[in-house]
Amino acid sequence: MAAPKTAAGGPLVGALVQGTDYSNFMVFNSKTSEVLSHHRVELTQEVPKEGWIEQDPKQILQSVNECIEKTCEKLQELNIDISNIKAIGVSNQRETTVVWDKLTGEPLYNAVMWLDVRTQSTVETLSKKIPGNNNFVKSKTGLPLSTYFSAVKLRWILDNVRKAQKAVEEGRALFGTVDSWLIWSLTGGVDGGIHCTDVTNASRTMLFNIHSLEWDKELCDFFEIPMDILPNIWSSSEIYGRVKTGTLEGVPISGCLGDQSAALVGQMCFQEGQAKNTYGTGCFLLCNTGHKCVFSECGLLTTVAYKLGKNKPVFYALEGSVAIGGAVIHWLRDNLGIIKTSEESEKLAKEVGTSYGCYFIPAFSGLYAPYWEPTARGIICGLTQFTNKSHIAFAALEAICFQTREILDAMNRDCGIPLSHLQVDGEMTNNKVLMQLQADILHIPVIKASMPETMALGAAMAAGAAEGVNVWSLKPEDLSTIMMERFEPQIKATESEIRYSTWKKAVMKSMGWVTGQPSESSEANNFSSLPLGFFIVTSMIMLIGARYISSIFS
Repeated sequence: MAAPKTAAGGPLVGALVQGTDYSNFMVFNSKTSEVLSHHRVELTQEVPKEGWIEQDPKQILQSVNECIEKTCEKLQELNIDISNIKAIGVSNQRETTVVWDKLTGEPLYNAVMWLDVRTQSTVETLSKKIPGNNNFVKSKTGLPLSTYFSAVKLRWILDNVRKAQKAVEEGRALFGTVDSWLIWSLTGGVDGGIHCTDVTNASRTMLFNIHSLEWDKELCDFFEIPMDILPNIWSSSEIYGRVKTGTLEGVPISGCLGDQSAALVGQMCFQEGQAKNTYGTGCFLLCNTGHKCVFSECGLLTTVAYKLGKNKPVFYALEGSVAIGGAVIHWLRDNLGIIKTSEESEKLAKEVGTSYGCYFIPAFSGLYAPYWEPTARGIICGLTQFTNKSHIAFAALEAICFQTREILDAMNRDCGIPLSHLQVDGEMTNNKVLMQLQADILHIPVIKASMPETMALGAAMAAGAAEGVNVWSLKPEDLSTIMMERFEPQIKATESEIRYSTWKKAVMKSMGWVTGQPSESSEANNFSSLPLGFFIVTSMIMLIGARYISSIFS
């Protein structure tokens, strides 16, 4: 006789995390915050041209469905009753832009990712239209005009993809960030899917007024975006709709937060002045500023932190964004080939314990906060004959820490009260060398959550606390304590400052490398892809030929 299903000690809540490199579905016990099961699927990006980074929206959706089904299978193997899953929360990569046909459910183009910089010329053109003394884009959105955000990515699609243009003309097109695409698809798609987003994701589009919490007509007119393709805006915690198919059919989707807001909630940074840093593909430092918008004078973003209920107040945050965090380790693995796994970077760095004067500026997509410098490109400097791959691996980890230091310094200047410690999360926090380096470079303690997937926890909390679900209490006295690991600085402050000042000198060297848009012609791309040996051989032939001709006429 089969063993009876168990309720696992309380109502369960699922959290769907859709990130840059993976999709993951986790199921939590709402009373203890314990993870009962999960399933993860790795994703790849497409890079059709230099600076272009895309993903297939259908592959993203397929990975999400696989994660949900596989997790439910694992729960059943544990004799846990999946009918006890009372809600699902969504946490997603922000800014990444999807346009699809609401009649067929088919994407009209690949998802243009947050790291994509193809729109730099569009940004430069739009910048000339903004009066120097009246930056209404930043005052309404809290964001600088940048390739980072959705509006210019959407503008590029509407300018360059005929299928999308035609769908807009015929009233068939829908736009959304990844959360919108997933919620619409999971709640029925062409059969009544809910086209919505939450305030945290909307605040990353450059079309959303962070004061009125609505799409802004002046902004939409400025970017020439038709407002009828935009999703409805909801809070981060309410029932948007119910799953229409699959094992979890009928379960409400009741939480939605951009990944960094989800991590802020998961770290329980509910008080003004509390901050966290997430180490993922990029690095994102958010500081809760309460109910007021704090506008940075030091290159940080003003963004919506969360709004946990339709009738609950909105909270804001200051954010520092680093484009290349963990992605630099992937670059060492996939492009340079000096490591075989991401984990190997820790081993190499530990072997040498120093970069030996080598500094790595991973400005692959320009520099984000606090510089917002699109002309910057990556450099490795300070190389000697002694430098080896271990020193470069150490320098790559140091680069992540130095970039975080720059953001923390900017945040301390804007807030006026220096942070006494830094709460951290994300996959890379499992790297102990990185965490110790971070404490040394900041010269304050670094406190790591024992469960690095705090963005999944934040999404689950928002979903479980939603009105009509009510299985997760957000009262301070009811919140489960998250176990922490603490890293204390182990070097003198003077040494930290010397290394940091040298880093900043290297950053200056990385700027101004791009003076124009890279050629988009296929001929240029084909030429640049020819092997180095071809050029060497042809050069030798030309040299020999020249000497032969010279000997004839001498």
